Amino acid sequence: METVLPPVIGHRGAAAYAPENTLAGLRRAKALGCSWVEFDVRLTADNQPVLLHDNRLERTTDGRGRVSAMSLAAVRRHDAGQWFHSSFAGERVPTLEEALMLLAELGLGANVELKAARGKEAVTGAVVAELLARTWPADPAHLLISSFQRAALAAARDRAPHIARGILFRRVPKDWRKLAAGLGCLTVHADQQRLRSAVLSEIRRAGYSLLAYTVNDPERAKILFDFGVKSVFSDVPDRLHDAAACGGFHREIVADSVSAATPR
Repeated sequence: METVLPPVIGHRGAAAYAPENTLAGLRRAKALGCSWVEFDVRLTADNQPVLLHDNRLERTTDGRGRVSAMSLAAVRRHDAGQWFHSSFAGERVPTLEEALMLLAELGLGANVELKAARGKEAVTGAVVAELLARTWPADPAHLLISSFQRAALAAARDRAPHIARGILFRRVPKDWRKLAAGLGCLTVHADQQRLRSAVLSEIRRAGYSLLAYTVNDPERAKILFDFGVKSVFSDVPDRLHDAAACGGFHREIVADSVSAATPR
């Protein structure tokens, strides 16, 4: 198992320039020079995977209610672009399948973050992983599944073990390595504001790649790259390209399977 990571990944598409988790956002990320995007996926009541961060519609659509209690048809009735800017009026919540078709057209890699409603962790991981396994090209080097939710990651591992996985933390715990290894994860994702150099060094020595979220300041990005962070998620990915070059990471980095890595 391996995945190819760019230094800068568009966060929720390109969240500062287009409504998050929409097809418009994916297109904007490509136009800004991204080779990878990150987006969130959760299930509707009829177990259809859609791109949405929250389990409620209010923040990013003109609708109301819990996504997990609504059918796909009900979710799709709502506008997902007007809240951001009138130029995006009419944008709909995309299905994962629609997003994957667009990624293929644009040549974008993806970090698919699993967002499961309580009690739906396993089914979310299974449904999303199965769809990715069916529709993504045979070589999954430009695909990564990640989540804070361990049950979702475990289900994704069981259904599509060949697709790389990453575990997310707000603050990296002392037993991070046990958790990552138990889920067969390749990458560790952490809040850049809570990162400590000692933890970063420990992760690197163990052979894992560290990805940091959400980084919008170029100077902060340079510091993170200099400390060995492999990739950063950004709402303004175009502003970080120079930081990536200065940090010596203006290239794609191949991260090998942890099981094959040796501590450095």
